[in-house]
Amino acid sequence: MRLPVLLGLFSGCALILVPASEGCGPGRGYGKRRHPRKLTPLAYKQFSPNVAEKTLGASGRYEGKITRNSDRFKELAPNYNPDIIFKDEENTGADRLMTQRCKDKLNSLAISVMNQWPGVKLRVTEGWDEDGHHSEESLHYEGRAVDITTSDRDRSKYGMLARLAVEAGFDWVYYESKAHVHCSVKSEHSVAAKTGGCFPGKAWVRLENGSRRSVQDLQPGDRVLAATEEGRAIYSEFLTFLDREPNTRKLFYVIKTQEEPQRSLVLTAAHLLFVASNCSGYQTTGFRTIFASAVQPGQCTMVSMGGSSLRPVHIASVHTQQDSGAFAPLTRQGTLVVNDVLTSCFAAYDNHGWAQWAFGPLRLYYSLTRQSGVQEEGLHWYSRLLYRLGTLLLDPGHFHPWGMAETER
Repeated sequence: MRLPVLLGLFSGCALILVPASEGCGPGRGYGKRRHPRKLTPLAYKQFSPNVAEKTLGASGRYEGKITRNSDRFKELAPNYNPDIIFKDEENTGADRLMTQRCKDKLNSLAISVMNQWPGVKLRVTEGWDEDGHHSEESLHYEGRAVDITTSDRDRSKYGMLARLAVEAGFDWVYYESKAHVHCSVKSEHSVAAKTGGCFPGKAWVRLENGSRRSVQDLQPGDRVLAATEEGRAIYSEFLTFLDREPNTRKLFYVIKTQEEPQRSLVLTAAHLLFVASNCSGYQTTGFRTIFASAVQPGQCTMVSMGGSSLRPVHIASVHTQQDSGAFAPLTRQGTLVVNDVLTSCFAAYDNHGWAQWAFGPLRLYYSLTRQSGVQEEGLHWYSRLLYRLGTLLLDPGHFHPWGMAETER
């Protein structure tokens, strides 16, 4: 047990020593006893987080209107919480219908309101909209948004009400009007996509003997096609899985290349992919890593030419699909060629170089112990440790908004 403990301590020290320009230092007041955080009301017209509502960092894209006759109507759940007053001016019960995520956050907020102002309840003036009263592509049409006030309709409370909504976990809160606060949440589908970085089980890699092997069937010691920092093809030892979920079903991004033969890479939103703005040159020096969810058609990525070399090609299209299994292989090189497309082994944090450095102790651990056997199901303990330390110490702007499945707030 001593080696894993020392390894954990070393990794923590490594993260703490990240350059100060990234805002990871302990800051002023380090070591002092923390006092309860004072909540600051939102200002009129302020929204949190400070991005547009239907962007990845907030509630995400509009997915289409839900009607009583649509298949997605079953996604809506009625909210009969007695601590919430529903205006329901249409007398249809529509304002009580919402997604489960919206319901959970609203119920949490109702408790906060009663604690903040004894005798006052949360009031919902608008919920799911089936009558077209809101702007085009409003999240009210999906049951993912509510407009709220307090039961006493004291407008001086609405700034603090907005802050309480943020604290309750709504994905986007807007002090939209003097008469109400607007809140919305991510779709159930995007929440299900919180996977860190993985490939589906049927994704494949090339072995040094020229054969192909499914990602799910990799064994420690297998030498798989990867790449050096300069973009040279190399075979690297597979060490372990940073995440291994053979029985799950996830939402994946499908990235298809343009030039023949076309390649199709399937990976989760937070996984890192090497891209460049143009396809000149045959080295990765002009390439950078971005999250799969940020990849755009027209960008360039690197593909394998039968295992002997790599070359840049254009990305033709990007779409999403459901698939089975979720596997995140770690190689000694920190890179991996999956379905003939070069990828990073890392996810959730946007800098491949730093991720490779942070996982150095884990690579050393496997070198010293020469452990065999496949990682147990679930997220590797070292991945979980690094993610938790990183989100505490580093600039949150470097992390993918969907993070990892086990870190849901």
